[in-house]
Amino acid sequence: MSIKKIFVPAFLVYMLFIHACAYIVLPEGLEASDASGKETAGWSALATGIGESGSGNLHIDLALRNNTGDWSAMRAAEGEPAVLTAGGKNTDCDTVFVSSGGHRIAPGFQMRGYITGTKAEPTTQLVYVECAGAQVASGSRLSIPYSYVTGQYNYYEQDKNKVDSKLEIDLDDVATDLTYPVAVPVDGLVQGPEVEIVALNKVVLTLTDIQRVENGLQFA
Repeated sequence: MSIKKIFVPAFLVYMLFIHACAYIVLPEGLEASDASGKETAGWSALATGIGESGSGNLHIDLALRNNTGDWSAMRAAEGEPAVLTAGGKNTDCDTVFVSSGGHRIAPGFQMRGYITGTKAEPTTQLVYVECAGAQVASGSRLSIPYSYVTGQYNYYEQDKNKVDSKLEIDLDDVATDLTYPVAVPVDGLVQGPEVEIVALNKVVLTLTDIQRVENGLQFA
């Protein structure tokens, strides 16, 4: 009798463990992320425009690029300002819209904005920083603390492989001829629109339409 009492709970735990492990399904053809903890190059940023905002603040438009060599999401550190170093003076910049928008972006992908708002009323949020009462000078730099994660998206381990880092941006170098969305071609990254995507629980997604809009690409 005591053997049965021990065996039944153990068997139930085993079955629950097996089913829990099988719940997450990655799209076909994609490997699980490398959890070796190896260092990557992180993300980089370039200034694409420097001017004055409507309220008179210094406005710096940015482009972000995923240099991790893997799928990755990034965001500026919450509650921490960017820091402008200009003319030997440091200025805290409290307006910081620097993020991949919560999305994991392909390696080599270059972006200057992301979609926010609601599903019914989506809006485009451009990537930029604003510094009140500041001006740039020769040799100015912008420093932005941020974190990023790498690997395939996993709902249950969204912060796995999280790395804290810092963007260092040379404001003497303003890029006006960048290519979006992919800066450097990656073999196998771009597939034809006819390719079916097998998602969670073998639900098949098919791309029905793609359009270039004012600030990016729109997929259906």
